[in-house]
Amino acid sequence: MNVVLRPDAHELALTRELAAPRERVFAAWTDPEQAVRWWMPQEWTLVSCKMDVRPGGGWHRRMRGRDGSIVTKWGEYREIVSPERLVFTYNTEFDDGTVETETLVTVTLEDLGARTRLVLRHEAFRSEAASQSHTGGWTGALERLGQFTSGL
Repeated sequence: MNVVLRPDAHELALTRELAAPRERVFAAWTDPEQAVRWWMPQEWTLVSCKMDVRPGGGWHRRMRGRDGSIVTKWGEYREIVSPERLVFTYNTEFDDGTVETETLVTVTLEDLGARTRLVLRHEAFRSEAASQSHTGGWTGALERLGQFTSGL
């Protein structure tokens, strides 16, 4: 997996090649029954997941950490181009009430036949530290996505 941090732009870009066709990977991002199987960092448990996948629709997840803490993530879908692109806002609230500034995620899926190249760009962080803090979460989630979509 390629990881690119652009401190000047406060963004994170991840590239990963998955052993699954693009339609399968897109479905994993847009079907709540599939998303609950992978869309969380390693060592986290998904408590709830709701998705209304349409421009203007929302998504909402709650996750529990190993220490019992709860983190809530939510946003709004801005663009959906099946099966190649998703754009959505991304918000985070910690169980102490702290809320991070809204950011933007763009997921692009390139058809490689039986494989898919996924590029995830997460941007508009207020600081380099904020962008770096999401690297581990997205890396773990994309590892789960790869295992899920390849049937492992």
